Amino acid sequence: MRNLIHFTYLQALSCIFPVIIFAALAVSKFFTIPFLPRYDFILIVCIAAQIFMLVSKLETIDELKVICVFHLIGLALELYKVHMGSWSYPDDAYSKFFGVPLYSGFMYASVASYICQSWRRHDLQMYNWPKPFFAISISFLIYMNFFTHHFTYDIRWVLKALLVLIFFRTFVSFQVNEKIYKMPMILAFLLIGFFIWIAENITTFLGAWQYPNQETTWSLVHIGKISSWFLLVIISVIIVAQLKRVKSGAKNKNEHVC
Repeated sequence: MRNLIHFTYLQALSCIFPVIIFAALAVSKFFTIPFLPRYDFILIVCIAAQIFMLVSKLETIDELKVICVFHLIGLALELYKVHMGSWSYPDDAYSKFFGVPLYSGFMYASVASYICQSWRRHDLQMYNWPKPFFAISISFLIYMNFFTHHFTYDIRWVLKALLVLIFFRTFVSFQVNEKIYKMPMILAFLLIGFFIWIAENITTFLGAWQYPNQETTWSLVHIGKISSWFLLVIISVIIVAQLKRVKSGAKNKNEHVC
């Protein structure tokens, strides 16, 4: 029980950035800010939160660099998906380009923030990490499938089968009160994707964005979206892991990642 409480505390610390975004969404949904469109208010809050995280040393400079990469990756995906009609942002804003408000990139950045901080606070170690060629290739294929499935075959099930083959020997360990716990990497991906799906239901309820079936009234996000988040989380973890490997100069690619 003591370890569970401490684990929950560390997870809460790692979720500060996402919680700030939730708070901004909630406040802007129920309270109108004069002369400031809602999406612009959320963007200002996100920028202020990022500065606060850095100044307070809740995030490091290296973590900020990773978060910026995810911001750009997320914005590129948002621009394409909104253009294809996968979802939309109905409100007007000064910081809205091609139907996409700039704050949307921070939602992807918040996932990266959680991963980086959780990694550091729990001293995550990856065992039997696949060779960089396989890890980078599968993440590239997953990201491209988010774009290409609109006009060609959706190969996500093929990608999932490849993921099992690539990561079936990979385990992640995490530390809580000096006690080490271990689980399969695939299970960790799935759990994070599931909790992001829960967060997605909260954010769509608060009007962060809306799917076509939510235009008239809010409804639960389709459970199949867990699959999409599962794949996106894998991209996130692989990018973070590979950047850490590059920085640490690890020579043995099959040993644990610090």
